[in-house]
Amino acid sequence: MKVGIVGASGYTGLELVRILQMHPQVKLELLTSESYVGKKLNEIYPSLGLNFNMELEEFHCDKALDRCDILFLALPHGYSSEIARRGYDNNKLIIDLGADFRLKELENYTNWYKTEHKAPHLLKEAVYGLPEIYSEQIKGAKIIANPGCYPTSAILGLAPLFSNKIIEYKGLIIDSKSGISGAGRKANAITHFNSASDNINPYGVGEHRHTPEIEQELSFVAGNQVTITFTPQLVPINRGILSTCYATLTKDISEDDIRQIYDDFYKDKPFVGILPEGTWPHTKWVAGSNKCLLNFKVDKRNNRIVVASVIDNLIKGASGQAVQNMNIALGLEETTALDILTVYP
Repeated sequence: MKVGIVGASGYTGLELVRILQMHPQVKLELLTSESYVGKKLNEIYPSLGLNFNMELEEFHCDKALDRCDILFLALPHGYSSEIARRGYDNNKLIIDLGADFRLKELENYTNWYKTEHKAPHLLKEAVYGLPEIYSEQIKGAKIIANPGCYPTSAILGLAPLFSNKIIEYKGLIIDSKSGISGAGRKANAITHFNSASDNINPYGVGEHRHTPEIEQELSFVAGNQVTITFTPQLVPINRGILSTCYATLTKDISEDDIRQIYDDFYKDKPFVGILPEGTWPHTKWVAGSNKCLLNFKVDKRNNRIVVASVIDNLIKGASGQAVQNMNIALGLEETTALDILTVYP
């Protein structure tokens, strides 16, 4: 299978290249970039090795669809929908790492992203690419909406509780901290070293665009409308997300019973691990891997449960999950090219 990466010069594009080079069932056919046309990717990222000599090309949709069976779209919101429409019409597999197909309601998309959707008729056709919940729907899908990084960490932490209806639908608090690579390769006034070092700051408070995505997916799992207060924060680490979630319990239930719920929900899910009692997840424990590690604690005084989950924002939060989705869509072993050990320290 021939693969193209549209937007290959960013961090998610780089991680896609790194992973797909190890994949035995696909061949990297096309890498495109708006900023570095004509350059070889290893000139920008020498970490790929001196022998990696693929050249970054200008994107032309017709040529890309002629040359590739699968397109990964690592583009900002608003840029993927037209490419996905044409890919869908040409029976290609499209995996969108942007936001264009994550929200099922067109009004939600236009309200939160402030742009017109160029293929609204395909919103219902696209499958939300969280494999731990939607693996059956991903099989044979033609458009896969790769989840956002914050939603991945939060939904994986909370889905078993909503599925078993043991937490309230409202009043949920999600506090997420992310490494700076989540802001992309291009620095700005907040993410350059002098601002980010020795600093932590919230942003997008009460209005972050991942809010409706988290609410949508948790509502689907719960079978009822879920509302959240979501606050993301930037921390001075390269990569990683830690989401700490606070929910009110609806019944008196032991931690042993809750642990069984998590074990049952993620049984046979190779990339989610429930840590032993009292062991809290660290972002370094998942760096460079496609893993999600999580744990929980019942706060009996307040009848609440606290859940903490960690992922690598560039891997399970983006490129690794995209390859996981591709594997499932093609009927391959889910873990192909993704059995990557964590880089530590």
